[in-house]
Amino acid sequence: MLVKRAEQAMIRAKSAALKPVGLTPSQYVALFELDRQPGITAATLARACLVTPQAMMILLKSMEQQGLIARSLHPRHPNVLELHITEVGREALHGARERVDPIEHRVFGVFSPKDDAAFREFLLRFIEAFGGE
Repeated sequence: MLVKRAEQAMIRAKSAALKPVGLTPSQYVALFELDRQPGITAATLARACLVTPQAMMILLKSMEQQGLIARSLHPRHPNVLELHITEVGREALHGARERVDPIEHRVFGVFSPKDDAAFREFLLRFIEAFGGE
């Protein structure tokens, strides 16, 4: 329960910070990943965002309507659509990062450098225990 409570506290804080920018936490993560990996597919993005392909399709439709992303045909695979962040999406991501980064810094700022390193190591071990990346 402690991990779930920590996750919920982080999501609440990020949701509140992202609301003025007009993004949800899911949209923020998707834009972040698209900025890191331009041209990825919806399936790859769904895995990166830890959501089902069906949930990702709903999210992408909304993001496309908002002008945050664009889809285009893969140059060699005509049945594959690539996803790209648009300039509107980049601006939204930039504004969102200005609001989210301080939250993440605040979380890790409560630890000494030694405790921070240990905490990050514990989180990685936690993820690995479930076969995570």
